[in-house]
Parts: sequence; structure tokens; C-alpha cells
Amino acid sequence: MLKTFTKNDVLEKAAEYNVKFIRLQFTNIFGTLKNIAITIEELERALEGQISFDSSVIEGVVGQNEADILLYPDPSTFVIFPWRPREGAVARLICDVLNPDGKPFAGCSRSILKKNLALAEKLNMQFQVGAEIEFFLFQTDDTGKPTVTTHDQAGYCDLTPVDMGENARRDMVLTLQEMGFDVSSSHHEIAPGQHEIFLKDDDALAMADSITTFKFVVRTIAQRHGLHATFMPKPVSEYNGSGQHLLLSLWQNDSNLFYDESISEGLSKTAKQFIAGLLEHAGALTAVANPLVNSYKRISANDLAPILAGWSEGNRSTMIRVPSWRGPGTRAVLRSPDPAGNPYLVMSAALQFGLDGIKKSLVPPEPLAKDIPAWEIKKVIRQMGLPRNLEDALRAFRQDKTAWYALGEAISSRYLEEKENEWERFQSKVHPWELEEYLRNY
Repeated sequence: MLKTFTKNDVLEKAAEYNVKFIRLQFTNIFGTLKNIAITIEELERALEGQISFDSSVIEGVVGQNEADILLYPDPSTFVIFPWRPREGAVARLICDVLNPDGKPFAGCSRSILKKNLALAEKLNMQFQVGAEIEFFLFQTDDTGKPTVTTHDQAGYCDLTPVDMGENARRDMVLTLQEMGFDVSSSHHEIAPGQHEIFLKDDDALAMADSITTFKFVVRTIAQRHGLHATFMPKPVSEYNGSGQHLLLSLWQNDSNLFYDESISEGLSKTAKQFIAGLLEHAGALTAVANPLVNSYKRISANDLAPILAGWSEGNRSTMIRVPSWRGPGTRAVLRSPDPAGNPYLVMSAALQFGLDGIKKSLVPPEPLAKDIPAWEIKKVIRQMGLPRNLEDALRAFRQDKTAWYALGEAISSRYLEEKENEWERFQSKVHPWELEEYLRNY
């Protein structure tokens, strides 16, 4: 949960720990963490929202229409970087982005999530999210540039000496815990050089803040081990891609609305309606949760890829899985997102799509069987597959009114514009596969 720090608490902590620099962090529309570094002498002014800059850094493009905007730090996010020297320490604050009149800037994705959570609060519902985040550790070359040579050849849950990334992963977990993260577990994933760290459930805003910080911390600690950590969804063709599974639940007065002990299966009507909403808007959700051209190399047909707009207890091809155990910990696991997405926007979209299912009393299809025969999988993909590429996903988003409502007009239009440009740039390039496949014969 978010801490209840006040501005005075921040000033006192900064003085107590001899903080000399503060990074005012914020996330642009496309999920990239940015910051402005200030000295301790500017902290009090910063806490009053008096640090200004222009909007191009948020919108991800420099044009002719930049506006003056302000950073407004959230005191609850104050934390000191454990890897920096204690003498002259460095701290950070995560910021909302405001207009000069004090109202939220339309391009601030953190403010968009707060708006969506406030709408849920009006229904007396609280949105909780946990995260299982995967990433690769690659070696670097003599100049420090990342390669796609994995750090080890280990497999699922292997130990040292096979898992050569264990020390780096341990330092990541220890650093995260020192920064206040509630880490549940960590392990080596299936692919060589691939790892996963599990963050325990928290309210959605705190979790979005945590995921943004998580990626920054993991890459920083990897660099200190001489490695490159990447959250690219599918960096190596031969290996499984990296996902970011989100464990979703709705709560009301300390009761999990996804659990109903009065029925034999334990999964509540509310949970099923929420799942139905996610499936109803699966195409638009994919555009936000799988934001790169490369994302669709991960969600292609293989044994573990979440490629179907369906739900199941055991079928790993579905975008949603509901673990078989029931009780207060009942959750729906959204398996399709990858770690390249903007967590504030992914959670905003998932929440609004789920609430739309509840509002309309949608009924989900029957859960898929655990196994689909290999000869039938292509037919099933044609019937209920997720978008096969970024262009298809963006088209689905453009046509989805609830998606525009969830993200707001400003972010939706800018996001679509830039992502459509990204797709066109990709389409205009000749790729190595094409040369290998066609050059000799044509």
C-alpha cells in the first residue's frame, strides 16, 4: 500500500539521510521512465509543484505544440536509492503531471489511472493487482553494448552453478526489498538467461508505481553486474518471450468480490462478468498491453503463449487464467501483457473493461478445456485468437469507445498516432529473414 508520507516527512527524511540529489520521476505515454534531477535546495519548491518543463517529454515527440506543465511529487513515493553512496545520497519521488492551473495534464498516464480508480471507488470497489515480471539477462560486448548472448544456459527453476544469474537476481530482490517492495518470490525461467520476480498484490496505483520502478532497478543492478537486463517481449527467436502476468481482483470492505463461498465453484458472478468484459475488449486491451511490433512475436502459437481471447483454469493458451484454488485470494490472472507496456495505461484499460463487463452483466464463454489437440489449434486461433500484429490491435483500439474512455482522448489519439507510425516504419524496412528466405530464389 502507498505510504502516508507528508511533505514534511519527506523534508525530514531527506535531511536525516543526508540526501543531496532528488530525481523527480514520471512516465511518458509509452511507458518510458523519465526524470529531472534537482538538488536538495530545490526540494521544498518541488514539493509545492513548482518545477516546470514542456510537454514533449510526456507525449514522446517534439513538435510545435508543446505546453508548459508542472511536476507534482507524491510524497508517499519517496525512497532513497540503496546503490548510491550514503554520503550525498540520491532519492526519488514519483510525480503526477499538472497544468499550470493545477488540473491534471491530459497526457499524464498516472493521473489517468487515478481517475479510473476513483470511478471504481464510487462503486465502493478497490482494484488490487499483483505482478509476475519476466526479463532476460544478456552479456555485453567489449564496448558495453548489449548482445543477445544469454548469461547462462539454465532452465526452469535451476540453481547455481547452472543458473549463473542467481547472484544478480538476488541483489535485485534485496535492493527492491530495501526500497520497500513486497517481493513474493524469484526464480530462473524456462529460457536460458530468463528470470522472473513476483511482486505481491497491492492497490493498482502502488503496483503501477512499483512496476515502473522495478524495471529501472533491475536494469541498474544488472549493469552493476556487467550484464544487460531487457524487458523486450521477444528478444531471441528460439526462446520463449517475456511476459508480465497481472493478478487481478476487486475488493469491497476487505472482501474479495471475485470469491463467493455460497456456490460450489467459488468463482463469483462479479468475477465472471469482469472476465467477460476483458474478453469483450480483448483486441483493444492487446493494443495497450502488447505495445511493440516485437510483442506479437511473443504471442504467437506455441505451447505457453497466451494467444486466445478466452479463459481457463489450466489452458496456458488463454489470455486469462483463473487458478483452481478459491478463497479470499481468488484472482484472475491476465497473462497476455508483456513488460514493455505502460503499467498505468494497462491497468486503466483492464479496470474499465472489467467494470464494463459488470455494468452490462456480460456472461463469459465457457472456459476452455485444459488441452487443445495440435490439429485443432489453428482453427481455434482463427475463431478466437488475439490480434496477430500491432496494426490489427491498433485497429481494434480505434474502434473501441470504452478504450478511448479509459485512456482519455489526449492519450488515446497520441498513442494511436505514434504506434501507427511505428508500424509503418517497420513495414518499410527489409528484414534479415526476408533476405534469407527470398534473395537466392527470386
